[in-house]
Amino acid sequence: MLVLARKTNESIVLSDDIIIRVISIDKGVVKLGIDAPKNISIVRSELLEDVKDSNIAASKEVKLGDLNLLSSIIKK
Repeated sequence: MLVLARKTNESIVLSDDIIIRVISIDKGVVKLGIDAPKNISIVRSELLEDVKDSNIAASKEVKLGDLNLLSSIIKK
């Protein structure tokens, strides 16, 4: 992991078209601005964890009848 110290209004360039800028630092909270092309997906890590946990929970709720129904639909 690369660790860099930045001050407000300083930035980090990840590639020609991705720039991360420190917008503000206040009471232990750092606000970042990310300039990137629209085709680049930017998602907070805690949201990815929530989706992963939801998918795991949903997979545990599957009933055998549901799987059989899905199987019969796929075969058609």
